[in-house]
Amino acid sequence: MTPEISLPNDLSACHVLIIELSRMVTEQKEQLAQQQLEINELMRRAFHKRSERYLDNPHQLQLDFGDTPQAADAADGLAEAKEELIHVPAYTRRKKVPRQPRNEQLPAHLPRREVVVTVPDEVSTCPTHGARRLIGYDVTETLMFERPKLHVEVRKYPKYACAGEPACGVQEPPRPPSLVEGNRYDTSVAAEIITAKSGYHLPIYRQQDLFAGCGWTPSRGTLLNIAAAAGALLPPLIAYLRDQVLGSGYLGTDDTSVTLLLPETLPAVRDGEARSQRIYEVFAQARAEGKKSVTARMWAYRSLTVPLNVFDFTVSHHRDGPDQFLVDRQFQGKLLGDCYTGYQGIALRSEARIERAACNAHARRKAFDARDNHPLLASQVLALYRELYDIEDRGRLLSSHDRLALRQGEAKAVWDRLQALLDGPAAASLLPKEKMSEALGYLRHHGEALRLYLSDPLLPIDNNDVEQLMKQVAIGRKNWLFLGSVPAGERAANFLTLVSSALRNDLDVYAYIKAVLDSLLAGSTDYSALRPDLWAQAHPEAIRNYRKEERRDRVDAKTRRRENRRLQQSSEAR
Repeated sequence: MTPEISLPNDLSACHVLIIELSRMVTEQKEQLAQQQLEINELMRRAFHKRSERYLDNPHQLQLDFGDTPQAADAADGLAEAKEELIHVPAYTRRKKVPRQPRNEQLPAHLPRREVVVTVPDEVSTCPTHGARRLIGYDVTETLMFERPKLHVEVRKYPKYACAGEPACGVQEPPRPPSLVEGNRYDTSVAAEIITAKSGYHLPIYRQQDLFAGCGWTPSRGTLLNIAAAAGALLPPLIAYLRDQVLGSGYLGTDDTSVTLLLPETLPAVRDGEARSQRIYEVFAQARAEGKKSVTARMWAYRSLTVPLNVFDFTVSHHRDGPDQFLVDRQFQGKLLGDCYTGYQGIALRSEARIERAACNAHARRKAFDARDNHPLLASQVLALYRELYDIEDRGRLLSSHDRLALRQGEAKAVWDRLQALLDGPAAASLLPKEKMSEALGYLRHHGEALRLYLSDPLLPIDNNDVEQLMKQVAIGRKNWLFLGSVPAGERAANFLTLVSSALRNDLDVYAYIKAVLDSLLAGSTDYSALRPDLWAQAHPEAIRNYRKEERRDRVDAKTRRRENRRLQQSSEAR
């Protein structure tokens, strides 16, 4: 039954009632629209692809054949057919690299073990003519796998004494420094543990199974102790790598969460050490709230000019993490990251030594996520961003001078159009709490930091390379689940620094870690020789060239797709 509504007799009161009902209806529509957007977002996260690929017209259905080889070949053919009709600037043209046939031969350097197949009598003997004559062999090669093998090296140290002169004592050759007492475990074991955990993301209990398969069943405590002993050698080298990164003048940074177990007793606060004070405060608050763990952070700092990545561990997401790493160590230069509030005030706290640059991928993503409720406005923003990224793609291989000229000559004009869109009537008509309003507000509030790359050719347009580093933490976190102590977190950051920097330079991680431990254990202080990019020059056999080829092929394929799309757009515009 419809409830009865008491209507006032007074005209002005009726007007007030109508206005109030209209306001309520509008609010309910806004709430329903917001709820529908949230439902759509949850459905997209659960069931849809997470790609941010953008189609031009949100109101027009388009056939998207994806990135299959057939589609790429068809697009290449179309581009070549239109090449004579469409004017394309010289710096966008690229010759298609012919695809090399895949080499299916097994590597020649692998050792071969010849096995002559046993011949049955009915093959070697003819029932009519007797024994057959051997005329040759058909040779096949089969790749075989053997589990890694462990062996025990027994070292005998000769002992010498003077005959009949016990006062002279016993003499023997000096023993080399050992990783653990008694030299029971070699650095090769430690290098395997570090590589497996930080490179292949295997927790200790799985490594226990792997070693057991090789004939040695260590306890988990033994593996952890070996890793801790190796970690104790690293701080001087990590400090050197950190100084190299800070001295580069260009850093990208990002962070992600890790679970840290609370200790049984609160750690003491060391005088004059802000980090120990923060650890005590975070642990004391968590203990008061009855928690068993806290959400700590792993920070990545990626130099944009030196091929090094450095990780840092803190017990909270407080701004004192980047402050202590950057401001306290007198970093001077440009810092690229998201718009976390800790970064926003860092320029002031550093007395303008640090200039903050913002990540345009974050700004674009906000507009992409808000495209459902305002598709036309979102398509305009995304189209402008696509122009900006096309410009960056064309300038990728240019010199710094030419890249700066390209940005100033073309990208700046696109940003002016984007600013006009932000100041236009469509943007002004948005409600404050809409996702599109928040996306455009993000562009307005951080416009100066988002545009900073226009004036510096060494700055990239976004921070995606640093965000990719977070996968190295996230995949491992999904396997080892938590960190047991603050020293374990700091040790994990040091291991990630070495492993991530080795991967960035396409190195065999195990070979590099083994060389580092051997050098540090021998007492070497030539840390520059252990810098991954310099170490790679002296050890080309440890470089994984196939990684370089894969990365180059991906970049070339992406560049061809962008060029083909620009060609098609130019053709349609004609």
